Amino acid sequence: MTREAEAKAPLTTGAAAETQARTVRLAALGTSSIAWRRVLPTVVRTPGLRLTAVAGRTASKAEEFAERFDCAAEEDAEALLARPDIDAVYISTPTGLHHRFTEQALRAGKHVLVEKPMGVDAAEARALCALAAEGGLVLRENVMFPHHPQHAHVRGLMESGRLGRPASFRAEFCIPPLPEDDIRYDAALGGGALLDLGVYPLRAASLLLGPGLEVAGATLRVRPEDGLDLSGQVLLVSPSGVLAELSFGFEHAYASAYTVWGDRARVTVTRAFTPPPAHQPLVVLEEQNREERLHLPAADQLQTLLQAFAEQVRRGGAGPEESAVRAEAVAAMELVDAVRATARRVPVPHHPYDAPAQPRHAAPASSPASDRHARPSDVPAPPSNPPGRPSTTPREHRS
Repeated sequence: MTREAEAKAPLTTGAAAETQARTVRLAALGTSSIAWRRVLPTVVRTPGLRLTAVAGRTASKAEEFAERFDCAAEEDAEALLARPDIDAVYISTPTGLHHRFTEQALRAGKHVLVEKPMGVDAAEARALCALAAEGGLVLRENVMFPHHPQHAHVRGLMESGRLGRPASFRAEFCIPPLPEDDIRYDAALGGGALLDLGVYPLRAASLLLGPGLEVAGATLRVRPEDGLDLSGQVLLVSPSGVLAELSFGFEHAYASAYTVWGDRARVTVTRAFTPPPAHQPLVVLEEQNREERLHLPAADQLQTLLQAFAEQVRRGGAGPEESAVRAEAVAAMELVDAVRATARRVPVPHHPYDAPAQPRHAAPASSPASDRHARPSDVPAPPSNPPGRPSTTPREHRS
């Protein structure tokens, strides 16, 4: 079968699927830095996935992506979603536009992988999950870190009793200030540290402490002129009484770690959220009279996520597993809403990182989390935001 014929063929299901390789045909909606640097290069080298087409804010951006990734370029979202040779859509527009384009894709009958978070609040997440369930479609957020095996290792230590009875959890995900015109400083497009960074430690707390977390307190440092949150701290309480202290923000030296502390030992994951594929994780286990430094195998958490997404697309969007994933996404945004409702807001001076613009997509090798944190303007045309601006965080993205 030629590539063109394969693209036009329907996604194979049923018994025939067991006798032939099935390729999930993916389209990219959004020409973002994360798509250019991290996600789409991984898509094209992941077995069982094929990038079919891309659409962005401008035709020139779409053509640039199409040339690099050997796929078609479409003029806009409507044309992209109308293509019959697409099974699923990867959406990497600005956060404030996730709900709009995810809804369009679901209504077009496409499965969706959307950058996190899928909406700006729980109401948007709830509506999208209901729409996906109604259509029997897969809806996943591109939250990569839970797919890294280092977290399963930590859960194994907890479940084996090695830590004793957990009493506290601490997590932080922080980066230095961003360039002045970075899209994450635009409140109208879903900017702010809580949605961009805070969702990671919130998700980590849920992953390791279980459901039912409650917000006991929160503080947000905000920009005086518009209230945009620049950093924050959150105190959670689990149903079993474990206290979780979370920190996040655009105002710190880089940190991406968490610690679970029990009455026998504590364990720390040193690069919790954005380890690069070749990074060999270090997990530190501290007991009263000894310290054990565990070097775990490297893993590509993004490729693992993409493989899981493609497999679920082959199975369809129904079933308990998909319902559980949707429930987790909604619960995460309910915690975000609770943080907003609870937080004391402290106005502080805003000191963005002042650096010269870089050519599009040109991120120096020493540039930190450009894989995930540099997200230029996307479809449709929002205020201009030059992509590829240097960031000052360690380059180890993304989740």
